[in-house]
Amino acid sequence: MSDFPAILLTLKLALTTSAILMILGIPLAWWLARKSNNSFANNSKSFIEAIVALPLVLPPTVLGFYLLILFSPDGWLGASWIKITGSTLAFSFSGLVIGSLVYSLPFVIQPMQATFSSISEEILEMGQSLGLNKWQRIIRVILPLSKTGLISAFSLGFAHTLGEFGVVLMIGGNIPNETRVVSIAIYDHVETLQFQNAHQLSIVLIVFSLALLTLLYRSKNNRVGFS
Repeated sequence: MSDFPAILLTLKLALTTSAILMILGIPLAWWLARKSNNSFANNSKSFIEAIVALPLVLPPTVLGFYLLILFSPDGWLGASWIKITGSTLAFSFSGLVIGSLVYSLPFVIQPMQATFSSISEEILEMGQSLGLNKWQRIIRVILPLSKTGLISAFSLGFAHTLGEFGVVLMIGGNIPNETRVVSIAIYDHVETLQFQNAHQLSIVLIVFSLALLTLLYRSKNNRVGFS
């Protein structure tokens, strides 16, 4: 299939984005999930939560437009990237990753935040009373209790990145083997009236996404039934 490179690039983008969001998102989601007696801290969390959720309400083209400005050689991020790497950030795979991090952020943070919120302070205090230090409580208590939520967060981030279009088109364009992901390839086939190719790619994306979400919900329902 001539679109096989686009499929591989899409999977690479989704995997890279989801992995980075998990690494960066766990401490952020934990901080957002824990209640504080400080009103300023709570107000700050509300503002950060609003920023995290912003991609849910803004059109992808708006995000893509401002990211494109930020990635340009005149933007501070684009200029810094050129100084460090010698290459431009716009219309590159690295640019797609950064754009995907922003666009898929709420789909990873919100499930983890909900999971962390369900962990009571009593459980954490019990672990502390047993002599577990901070890292031991994270490894032995928090992460095992959050397993389902973490899997959900990764899966939703991965699935959401698979279907990106507006942001990817704005900041990545349609460069083969560099920024031409499946959604862009489908759009390109429709524009050139190659409907058979568009059907094939669309079916691949639908089947893969449906299988991933089915496994996710089956795992979730089995866990709920077991508990």
